[in-house]
Amino acid sequence: MREIVLDTETTGFDPESGDRIVEIGCVELNNHMPTGETYHVYINPERMMPEEAFGVHGIGPDLLEPPRDPEPGQVLLRDKPVFAKVGQSFLDFVGDAKLVIHNAAFDMKFLNAELKWMNLPQLPWERAVDTLAIARKKFPGSPASLDALCRRFGIDNSNRTLHGALLDSEILAEVYLELIGGRQPDFALSNVAGAGGTGPAADDWRPQPRSTPLPSRITDEERAAHSQFVEKMGEDALWAKLS
Repeated sequence: MREIVLDTETTGFDPESGDRIVEIGCVELNNHMPTGETYHVYINPERMMPEEAFGVHGIGPDLLEPPRDPEPGQVLLRDKPVFAKVGQSFLDFVGDAKLVIHNAAFDMKFLNAELKWMNLPQLPWERAVDTLAIARKKFPGSPASLDALCRRFGIDNSNRTLHGALLDSEILAEVYLELIGGRQPDFALSNVAGAGGTGPAADDWRPQPRSTPLPSRITDEERAAHSQFVEKMGEDALWAKLS
């Protein structure tokens, strides 16, 4: 099963008001395991960058009014491709995979708006797996932001000082796997003979004793105290019969 964990960064909240995508980051999962394949692109939004949006992701200081020189790690956007140049390559990468997105409604409306403006196929809403909705259902009343879920699951997001689409996708992939029960929730045992798989070996499977028994963790004091306790129960005590 192929899934794409996806995130975008934008100039604002509403594509119908002129806001645009400035970054797309995707991480590929196959059977709930990262494959190492990613898709990442910065996009020239063909408009200025609002100060509020820049404060969230730190992308495009050259599109501020007035423009600023980039600080270390900040990305300029004027020299980046417009969405029309990358839209098809994005669609080719995601293919028909499920799209795992935190707050899917936000990213899907932006992606479909950009695709519509380029006369490219839309992404069906039913392909989106919203991790925000999953988290709210699984932990009702608890914070469900990506940072909050990282704290809950002990996922290191110390590099996330600002939002970034690829980094957020990589973090979200870890969060998603925890939300659905951990990496490889079926434990990949279906093809292992004698471990819940199929075939003759699975049919004949029985638990076997260890070749080397584990050492006892009972201390001499605990063993003596137990013996004294059993003696007080008399000869009919079950422990006396078993021993």
